[in-house]
Amino acid sequence: VRLVESGGKLVQPGGSLNLSCAASTRMFSRYAMGWFRQAPGKERVFVAAISWNNGITKYADSVKGRFTISRDNPNNTVYLQMNSLEPEDTAVYYCGANLAGTIWPFRPSYWGQGTQVTVSS
Repeated sequence: VRLVESGGKLVQPGGSLNLSCAASTRMFSRYAMGWFRQAPGKERVFVAAISWNNGITKYADSVKGRFTISRDNPNNTVYLQMNSLEPEDTAVYYCGANLAGTIWPFRPSYWGQGTQVTVSS
């Protein structure tokens, strides 16, 4: 499965971004999907995930209420809507996929190449 993220860019604090992740699989609807991020000098950490079968979502406490994960199964795409962005959200954001997997913990079997999000004035 190939995952391709897009949508990352430089944005001012308080701004919004919508990241996309396109998956190359006919079985997209059976994949749990999620997002991780890695800030410079830090480990990659969980951000959000969405289940494959019932739309249940899970968020890291640091983004709860500001970020929303969603999926478009006919178009094999998962999104991460990010609002009220803070400098601490600056990181490379990675998309992950796990066939029929759980969303907590979310352990992707496949990763994208990442997209850079920079929050700065």
